[in-house]
Amino acid sequence: MKKIQKIHLYEQVSEELQNYIQEKELKEGDKLPSVERLTEMFGVGRSSLREALRYLEANEVVRIENGKGVFVRDMDTFRFSGKIKIEVERNSLLATLDVRRALEGKAIELAAKRITPKQIKEIEACLNEYRRLKELGVSTSKIDFTFHQLVNKAAANPILESVLESFSVLYNKFFDMPLGNTKLFDATYPFHFTMFDAIKAHDVPGALSEFNKLMDSLEEIIKNYET
Repeated sequence: MKKIQKIHLYEQVSEELQNYIQEKELKEGDKLPSVERLTEMFGVGRSSLREALRYLEANEVVRIENGKGVFVRDMDTFRFSGKIKIEVERNSLLATLDVRRALEGKAIELAAKRITPKQIKEIEACLNEYRRLKELGVSTSKIDFTFHQLVNKAAANPILESVLESFSVLYNKFFDMPLGNTKLFDATYPFHFTMFDAIKAHDVPGALSEFNKLMDSLEEIIKNYET
């Protein structure tokens, strides 16, 4: 039996927004209704709508201008089947990866300096579960995400952790069927262990080196991915 894929509310709203643009035959530069009007139309809260709009903006479907409104971008670039074109999502992942390099790189550096014995045990347990799921051949995306969350927490910088969480809509795309493939980033599996070994040993240069290998691997996979 095929596992039912979880669909986030912002993804549902973004699909409805795309359908609206298509049905109304809106062109590049056309303005969408106000946020207030859109929440009424789709029966969702302002936060869910804004999350959907940020997602569509990141994927170049709309353009948000503060104080002016939300405008349609070039529609010839997109297909309206409820999915963003692979090339558009690829560019979004690569752009988000740049941010991950900067923010997570700092988190790795701090974690290697500040990680506690208790946090080491928590991450070891996480990696043991990661290994178990990998050997079973089932999806490891959730445990992968948990690993990165634990490392970010080990940095012991609540502001940095908050900033990382603030762009979760884009960040989560690395763990939630990136480019429609649940096992796209399986090749990065070994780097989680080597990076943690360096963090555990408080080896800052080593941890950053393994982190950069992981990021380089992600970038290569994204750039070379073909459907």
